[in-house]
Amino acid sequence: MDLKILEIASHTENNKVIKNYTHQSINKNPLCGDEMEISLIVKNDIIEDIGYQCKSCIYCQASVSLLSRSVIQMPIEKIDDFLSQASFFFNENFDQLKKININNFKDFKKIMNTKNISRKECLLLPFKTLSKALKL
Repeated sequence: MDLKILEIASHTENNKVIKNYTHQSINKNPLCGDEMEISLIVKNDIIEDIGYQCKSCIYCQASVSLLSRSVIQMPIEKIDDFLSQASFFFNENFDQLKKININNFKDFKKIMNTKNISRKECLLLPFKTLSKALKL
């Protein structure tokens, strides 16, 4: 296992319960059983706060940790563009993503790549859960 994944997963500041959320979703990976819950506070189409809870592998935990830190204070339309193209990280041709100005872009590429293709569904579960919460 790559130590970078462990380091990214260790950032758990958004692993919290948000009680007064405006958007929320629970999702499960049917392949491995990982479970993810994401709660958001959205005002004026901008994510003001995010909280997540998960029962999942370290890959999923790293992905949700990085995603949660990246989307705070981001407009929903920008998030929609990013979420819809997240699977491009697993292709070596990810030029479409480079035009989206997202925080931590290089860190996403470190964990979401062809080396971790067998964990693709684990790594994408937070993206799918966030998309479901925002109804994108």
